[in-house]
Amino acid sequence: MNSLPKKIVIALSVMVIGFVTTGYLLARASEDKAFRALGVYSEVLGHVQRDYVDDPNMPKVTSGALHGLLDSLDPQSAYLSPLEYKDYKEKIASKAKGEAGLALTKRFGYIGVVSVLPDSPAQKAGLHIGDILEQIAGFTTSQMAIDQAQLLLSGDPGAVVKLSVIRRGKAEPQAVELTVAKLAPPKILEEKISGDVAYLRIEEFVPGTTKELRDKLAQFDHQGAHKLVLDLRDCALGDDQEGISTAQLFLQSGTITTLKGQTVTPIVSSADPAKVAWTQPIAVLIGNGTAGPAEIVAGAIAGNKRGETVGDRTYGTASMQKLVQLDDGSALILTVANYYTPAGKQIPADGVAPTVEVRPTAEDLAAANDQNLPSGAGQVVSPDDPAVRKAIEILQGTGAAARKAA
Repeated sequence: MNSLPKKIVIALSVMVIGFVTTGYLLARASEDKAFRALGVYSEVLGHVQRDYVDDPNMPKVTSGALHGLLDSLDPQSAYLSPLEYKDYKEKIASKAKGEAGLALTKRFGYIGVVSVLPDSPAQKAGLHIGDILEQIAGFTTSQMAIDQAQLLLSGDPGAVVKLSVIRRGKAEPQAVELTVAKLAPPKILEEKISGDVAYLRIEEFVPGTTKELRDKLAQFDHQGAHKLVLDLRDCALGDDQEGISTAQLFLQSGTITTLKGQTVTPIVSSADPAKVAWTQPIAVLIGNGTAGPAEIVAGAIAGNKRGETVGDRTYGTASMQKLVQLDDGSALILTVANYYTPAGKQIPADGVAPTVEVRPTAEDLAAANDQNLPSGAGQVVSPDDPAVRKAIEILQGTGAAARKAA
């Protein structure tokens, strides 16, 4: 580093230390922690600059520190450097029509798969829940925001995106090619599976899901169905408000969810008797691929003791993010509020636990992978599916004893 940049860095460091000192003297309450942390950061920065084995690239060091800072908060929060944010805005403006059909998260510092939409390019490429996307389109996903990854997995229909995928139980990454496409509108799978037991599976909570679901519930009632299995496994995408309105179809009273954060005034969503469409027994299937609005529905039904939730703990993502633009052209994607269950538990921290646990076996997962189907659920429901079978037992009143062994 030549003398001019060094002088600039030193001057900035002096300003930061002066700011810290002044702030420390002026702020004695909650801000103390922030000022002390800033002082530690300044000290570390100084040691890196003076003592590191080589002359460090200070802009790169600072960018890495900011990425790490946001990554340490939660999977949805992220830092975008000025260049990353510029690229991010350009990709959003392009309004690409081709998509992959994936719900994503951050795992082990890289982008991971939460769920895969049926019949989507991602499913056709053989991607599954738990896969780690080490690279997307040649870019490492370390320190990559989830929204950035989604944009890289979109484009003109027919465009090919090359991936490096680390699969469960595999030591080496595999090369995968995914051809993005315009996704078909998600559909609600409906079926009568056992006597008067009806089955509905929601793939994604898009606008209009609640209305479509209401119509199907009325149709089932007309056909003499008196019990419902609602399958929310591998449902991780969609609009949170659509999830809230869906929960209102089943609840006469009680709290559905509460959205709150440090700077967000609590917003309580409650049941509305005028919107109820189904008063008969219900069991909800959930799993590790259940996230977002589907978690709100499952949490509301279980929390109000309206029905059993059957399966495995949900992933835990139901939250709200805010984009904050910074003066230097960079930006933050910051989680500002979390959704809570009626019992007051944070969904992103705890997920929604099943009231009746039924975990897919290794054989179930292997069979789903072999058939390119989401784990625990197929395109056509089978009464031999362990979770479906357990739900039917509960709805028919034969599952009380079996619940203890599930």
